[in-house]
Amino acid sequence: MRRRRFLGLASGVAGSVALTATGCGSGGGASRTGDVTLTMVASDHGDLEGNDLTQDYWDGVVASFEKKNPGIKVNVSVHASGKAEQKVAEMIGNGQAPDLAQIDSFADHAAAGRLYRADDVLSIPVQADFVPALSTAGELRRVRYAMPFTADIQLLFYNRGLFAEAGLDPEKPPRSWEELKQAAVALKAIGVDVPYGLPLGSEEAPTEAMTWMLGNGGGYTGDGGMYAINAPANIQAMGWLRDELVDQGLTTSNPAVTNRQGLFNLFTGGHVGMLNGDLSLTRQADRKKTDYGTAPLPGRDGLSDTTTGSAGWMLAFRREGNREAVAAFLDHVYDVENQFAFADRYHTLPVTVSASEQMRGDKRHKRMRPFLDRLGAAEFFPSNKVSWARVSREIGLYVGQSVLADGDPAAVLGTLQRTAEKEEEAAKEL
Repeated sequence: MRRRRFLGLASGVAGSVALTATGCGSGGGASRTGDVTLTMVASDHGDLEGNDLTQDYWDGVVASFEKKNPGIKVNVSVHASGKAEQKVAEMIGNGQAPDLAQIDSFADHAAAGRLYRADDVLSIPVQADFVPALSTAGELRRVRYAMPFTADIQLLFYNRGLFAEAGLDPEKPPRSWEELKQAAVALKAIGVDVPYGLPLGSEEAPTEAMTWMLGNGGGYTGDGGMYAINAPANIQAMGWLRDELVDQGLTTSNPAVTNRQGLFNLFTGGHVGMLNGDLSLTRQADRKKTDYGTAPLPGRDGLSDTTTGSAGWMLAFRREGNREAVAAFLDHVYDVENQFAFADRYHTLPVTVSASEQMRGDKRHKRMRPFLDRLGAAEFFPSNKVSWARVSREIGLYVGQSVLADGDPAAVLGTLQRTAEKEEEAAKEL
């Protein structure tokens, strides 16, 4: 099944940053030497313990930018995970949209005509430097409005110590669903609490379900970008999970109410044998000194051709007189040193080739290399759809029911497909 690749919310993106600007001048934009103040709203990407706050990073970026551009001031406010979008909406409601925002969604702002086209505010060298997998990201009706700022993907994580104890080769993680099932059976035989962690609770179900659907050649959309949630490949994937993992007692007793962070905690404590995870899990597992490995995702009949990707966005809002100042700041934000510094500090994948190459060559980031290797194969949520936010919530609430003992994947996914089609039609009227 062919699909266009789009970026979406992340299971590993923690928050957003927004810039609100007022400028002088009119028409095409203010002079870079004029007095301009930009306002930005951003997500906080600090760790779970509240250390290393993202405000510190942006304060440094702003200070170096203002030193080079004395006529432009930038005020950045950082908000906790999930709060940045609310702040942007509040500002728009008050008639004071920010100049910039680093948040997890963009389609509604693009559809409402609030955003600059990316090529209006990004220099050609910056546009050419985006990682190829992200080259068409952030588009609405084939026009790019949102610029990728962070990226992450899913890989298979497994406990090397538990593998060895179960008689499994830690150097040969499963490459297919059948091999994953057999590894889970072996892990269960030695008393591992959760042989395979399957988080299909509302928090992470859209990511986990899509990952398994992709492994069977499915996904949330099909040819032409239309919703295809109840495609035969997706129904088959959820049915396999129900019959071969859940019914066999190889997961938690009720995956429909199991969320990812709880499983991450169990994994780092040695109670989960395998699960899909993102870069945030490497950070947590390294901190707990967990003996683990990562590998490409198993697919139905061999290694999956792809993986689920997520991203955070940078948006530039149209405000009279701010375009040239916004463009100058974005050139600074996407400078290789700033891109690398953010990814290095907050454990995300760089979205530019130059920063990715710098990270690949850094011995401190050996754990990042498998993620960098698979980013080019990633498929992303259909976040170019205004309807996606609501559809994603519905998937989170209900898709887990399809893998329960009395679950009916065809019925559950059929209901979600009808909901998606209804939301898509409603979005066209906005």
